[in-house]
Amino acid sequence: MQLLLGLDVGTTALKVALFDKLGTLLGVSMQEYALETPAVNYVEVDAETYWQAFKNGLDEIMEKYKITAKDHISLAISAQGETLICVDKEGNVLRKAIVWMDNRAVDEAREMKKHFGNEQGYQVTGQVSFEPCWPAPKILWIKRNEPEIFNKTDRFLLVEDYLIYRMTGYFYTEGSLVCSSMYWDITKKCYWKEMLDFIGIREYQLAEVIESATVVDDMLDQVRKELRLPCSVTVATGALDQAAGAIGAGNIKEGMFSETIGAALAICAPVSKPVFDPNRKMPLHYFALPDTYMIHTFTTGGMTLRWFRDKFCAAEMAIEAQKGADAYDLISNEVSKIAPGCEGLVMLPHLSGSLAPDINSKAKGVWFGFTINHTKSHFARAIMESLAFILRRNLSALKDMGIDVKEVRSIGGGSKSDVWNQIKADVNDITLVTVKSEEAACLGAAILAGVATGVFSSVEDAVGKMIQIKHEYQGQPELKSVYDKNYEMYCRLFYDLTGCFEKTF
Repeated sequence: MQLLLGLDVGTTALKVALFDKLGTLLGVSMQEYALETPAVNYVEVDAETYWQAFKNGLDEIMEKYKITAKDHISLAISAQGETLICVDKEGNVLRKAIVWMDNRAVDEAREMKKHFGNEQGYQVTGQVSFEPCWPAPKILWIKRNEPEIFNKTDRFLLVEDYLIYRMTGYFYTEGSLVCSSMYWDITKKCYWKEMLDFIGIREYQLAEVIESATVVDDMLDQVRKELRLPCSVTVATGALDQAAGAIGAGNIKEGMFSETIGAALAICAPVSKPVFDPNRKMPLHYFALPDTYMIHTFTTGGMTLRWFRDKFCAAEMAIEAQKGADAYDLISNEVSKIAPGCEGLVMLPHLSGSLAPDINSKAKGVWFGFTINHTKSHFARAIMESLAFILRRNLSALKDMGIDVKEVRSIGGGSKSDVWNQIKADVNDITLVTVKSEEAACLGAAILAGVATGVFSSVEDAVGKMIQIKHEYQGQPELKSVYDKNYEMYCRLFYDLTGCFEKTF
């Protein structure tokens, strides 16, 4: 039997999902892991964590669904971007992975901006500014602060590259992932030599770039044995998690739009040709279909609700452990009891900086306007409303580019909450649509794997057969004035506090 396996390697969790060629979900597992923050602006994780999470998730699936020697698996990966992994000539990891939200390389990003200029950087890479979270400044930081690691590094890899290497022994990547590295030319589709020279690395130290949905090779026999897989496995290139999620939501054509709230809040709007923002607020990325692009932004704010759950919702987590009720569902239920606008409470959810269209790597989280009347549920709702405000900022920037969005497709963990979906629809006065598959990124990766191995004739063919609408949320015009007031305060707080962000440590 032909099976499709999609991995979604997120910031704080890895999902493994197994589908048949009709799109039926046969098994899914989510493995959470913790991030390490050894210093301010440092975010790391042991690279082996990703591999162990994959193994554990696959074990969990195979406990419920029996894979036989007669089956064949096509596999592809949906991966977080910008997370950097250093390996030596033997493929051994030399240090902990520097996670995408890590902002230690401030000085290096500043020097790149001074040397190249944001305008040149934007025209070459599609990224609107030089930020410390991109892999290029991270590599330069390693060169200057960890010279022994830098000199031993044979390959600088992103997460998808690393896992493909672990599975096949080959170093390959694809455009949707590498385009936010700041060392890949997005229109020429080649590495940016001037940037590589500036960093001090050679092209062979980076994975070879091929298109998404391209077969790499069969999984190594010793790896199949390690994973206890009884059948053959073909590994293909996947996509950046947001590109894979867009495919899994059926968002593959110009004029469509998808948003994801997971560890990040991210948006994706496919375009048929490179579109550069004259206001230079919205980054341009390569998409997972050949020679197509996407307007794609994200911010670290998406992890805020998980942080709130972990730090302030011990009771809800205890109920989840004892009775099986989802802690997020319990939080959402309490949020639904709070009136829109949170009685004036407004939050900035930037726990690890802010990216487009409001770029500030030093931005911090803020709650403003709380009084003696506010409760924990108010604070939870303020988080949900703040992420809806970020979505509104992105939609506004797209409109300035001539891209008018009428319908948003929502995926990721945030799309499971009815109250949060309604908040997003109300704040933005739009129609928000969810799809039946809750594993959109895994499904998108599985679709790419199926296209690569000939299960489907094209991504369009697969999407037409496998994507179904679950629910539509209509914006309620009567709430516009309430949300407009808080949105105005959100924007004002962000800009008025810029000086304060600069003074914090």
